[in-house]
Amino acid sequence: MLEHDVIIIGGGLAGCRAALEIKKQNHSLDVGLVAKTHPIRSHSVAAQGGIAASLQNVDPEDDWKAHAFDTVKGSDYLADQDAVEYLTKEAPEVIIELEHLGVLFSRLEDGRIAQRAFGGHSHKRTCYAADKTGHAMLHELVNNLRRNKVKVYEEWYVLQLILEDTKPSQPLLSRENIPNEENVIKEAKGVVMFNIADGRLEVVRAKAVMFATGGYGRVFNTTSNDYASTGDGLGMCAAAGLPLEDMEFVQFHPTGLFPVGVLISEAVRGEGAYLRNSDGERFMQRYAPNQMELAPRDITSRAIVLEIRAGRGIHPDGSAGGAYVHLDLTHMGKEKIMSRVPFCWEEAHRLVGVDAVYQPMPVRPTAHYCMGGIPVNTDGRVRQNVTQLTEGFFAAGECACVSVHGGNRLGSNSLLECVVYGRRVGRAIANYVINRKMPDIDEKKYLQQAQKRINSLLCQEGNLRINSLRQDFQDTMTEHCGVFRLGEVMKEGIKKIQQLKAKYSQIFLEEKDTHWNPELIEALELQNIMIVGEIILTSALQRQESRGAHSREDYPTRDDKNFLQHTLASYSRDSVKVDYMPVVITMFEPKERKY
Repeated sequence: MLEHDVIIIGGGLAGCRAALEIKKQNHSLDVGLVAKTHPIRSHSVAAQGGIAASLQNVDPEDDWKAHAFDTVKGSDYLADQDAVEYLTKEAPEVIIELEHLGVLFSRLEDGRIAQRAFGGHSHKRTCYAADKTGHAMLHELVNNLRRNKVKVYEEWYVLQLILEDTKPSQPLLSRENIPNEENVIKEAKGVVMFNIADGRLEVVRAKAVMFATGGYGRVFNTTSNDYASTGDGLGMCAAAGLPLEDMEFVQFHPTGLFPVGVLISEAVRGEGAYLRNSDGERFMQRYAPNQMELAPRDITSRAIVLEIRAGRGIHPDGSAGGAYVHLDLTHMGKEKIMSRVPFCWEEAHRLVGVDAVYQPMPVRPTAHYCMGGIPVNTDGRVRQNVTQLTEGFFAAGECACVSVHGGNRLGSNSLLECVVYGRRVGRAIANYVINRKMPDIDEKKYLQQAQKRINSLLCQEGNLRINSLRQDFQDTMTEHCGVFRLGEVMKEGIKKIQQLKAKYSQIFLEEKDTHWNPELIEALELQNIMIVGEIILTSALQRQESRGAHSREDYPTRDDKNFLQHTLASYSRDSVKVDYMPVVITMFEPKERKY
């Protein structure tokens, strides 16, 4: 059995930043980090536009309070304001810290870090490295892992979170800081993982387990996310009996490159690009006359869908009635395009043959980000219900819900959450494990369970290929729980999901070896995709209002009286149970959201 003081699952920004902070706080701690790809291939590397902070390099009127208000307003008042306050106060410091770690930010002429406009932000506060910001950040963090002697397990797939009932080591506090008298809690003791290269199974035990496993874009049929974004951490938590928070809030990014779904960064609009319909009109004037193309993502995505529904979408021949709109950069000029957003130009040119210097890009909304996730407090401790925290289990980044994004995330706040809360959770873990003993684990039991699960998949005598079942599931999610939602349509979607889940036992794997068997990994991922998708749909059906990215055509208004609260959805094989948890309001009282 392998063991570390701390084991972190996920090699992106949140996981790497937490690992570095643990070593910074106590270099003697043994930290392991598991990634199902090479860490530099984690999806954080694809983040383009930037990271928000009130540095005041471009706008001296900016401050953390303005950043906090924009974030809370953008969230449609569902964000927890204590978490937002910490996020925005810490932002300038973590940017300077990243700079000192070696991140090569773009610069103003006087040498200070450059900042640009971004959707939903009232000031130019988004720091950037051209349009490859995540790439610049993740490379430096991964390099620092080596220097700090963090053990990296690359290309290992985590099969199971080892979560067992235990007695609390100290009184647990509820959300309101009232001691909880319940005497059975869930304790994370480690994970079971599978080596993708040679098929080896290992149990890893640790004094603390941290999930930083990213999002679930592959639950939908068109997404900006990479192929590894299959919601593994979320699926494992749900399967272990833990609830997931606010899963109905799925961000559809307005500008996915049509038809491939690859992201065209909000940085392009931040630099001055226009959205145009088939009439050549800048249609955002109808939906957000003050912010125009820099309205929050949920508003902009709905505007694009409404334009397409109204027959003002565009066909490849330029005629009306098509499935996309245009993102027009042509007025920006070649020099600005190639210096500020070169990667976006390259993606459009490589994938759809569009030279954005002279031609508009075809775009439409694409599934992009998970506002919900594993429920945690502001130290990253995972909740097992409304009032109790787990022992030994932490989470941060996109897989976690702290909640700083509420019903809708503002662009350039996701990288910020990863580094601010990655750092904070790292500090919390370093303190947590000081006097903690290594847990006892029945290694043989967990290895036998994992081997049985793998053997069962390899030996199934079905007639369905994984891709066919996965495509049907992704199509169902997109059709029944997209940018706009309707109760009857979602009910039908849940029925279809149940039918598709029943077909999982009919999967046939052509490759029977455990060495480098991508089919086997895809089959395991599909289990998580199905769990997460069902939780999303059920949570969305239960929230009978429109708020942020959750837009119900049968309940078109926000309902603070009944739904100014977080969803907590617990999964079982037969159903999803939905509970609710209060929103923390400390600074800004909810009011109508206008742009």
